[in-house]
Amino acid sequence: MTVTFKPLGSTFAAEVSPLDLRQVRDRDTLMQLRAGMDQYAVLVFRNQPFTNDEQLDFAQRFDGQLHAKTSVAVLAKNRFGNEALTDISNVNAQGDIMAANDRLRASTISNRLWHTDASFENPAGRYSMLSARVLPPVRADTEFADMRAAYDALDADTQQSLEGLHVYHSIVYSRHVLGFEFGEEERARLKGAVHPLVRTLPATGRRSLYLASHAQHIEEMPVPEGRLLLRDLIEHATQPHFTYRHEWQPHDLVIWDNRTTMHRARPFEDKKYRRELCRTTTLDVPYEIAG
Repeated sequence: MTVTFKPLGSTFAAEVSPLDLRQVRDRDTLMQLRAGMDQYAVLVFRNQPFTNDEQLDFAQRFDGQLHAKTSVAVLAKNRFGNEALTDISNVNAQGDIMAANDRLRASTISNRLWHTDASFENPAGRYSMLSARVLPPVRADTEFADMRAAYDALDADTQQSLEGLHVYHSIVYSRHVLGFEFGEEERARLKGAVHPLVRTLPATGRRSLYLASHAQHIEEMPVPEGRLLLRDLIEHATQPHFTYRHEWQPHDLVIWDNRTTMHRARPFEDKKYRRELCRTTTLDVPYEIAG
């Protein structure tokens, strides 16, 4: 099967030709999709009515080991019964819209910050796959930033100054910025991780900035200067010409590469309208598609 890609953004993101990912099992098609990920970093698939098991099956078939040590897992029991299925929703276990003072809502609302999934883990996240299950009658978009194009746009001296720098990523930090506090036991389960500030995509050799709201400080710099540099780089990387804004349609599946993008949820009337999405994220470990 030949897969085609229709560019959606100025530097990245593409919509993939119609296919049913639940039925895609041949190595050639899966490899074409991975090549599309390397080129576009964000892929949009329409009309993908996944069940939870089908989404898990595809995620593992496409990219191997799943991320299950999520921040949500330390706050509440997963209503899907599987921590590899991250509940990106504004409803509780009974299916009711969360109260304004619900602790889980207070944590997940921080998805509106620019972030990179599982950067606070080692190994970190590679691909995230977000399935639209229930959408509100108003727009509730997700926005992405191309960190490769952002790196390419830096002058040579700035690029050189970033070489060899390492960033400590902590979800405790990013939540604290918004006033959310984890308990002592929760903090112990969310220790954070250190990753290079500039990463190289193995398949293409392209360089990419690797930072987001979880980025607490730069290991090799004093905290004030390091945090200012991180803030400046995020501001640079989120200029409009580096971003793509996805307007959700029913049963969309969007896959993005966490090594080369940041993303954020855009606000909507979440105390009035239901929105339910389900995310699987793979870990950045060696994986070969079978076949």
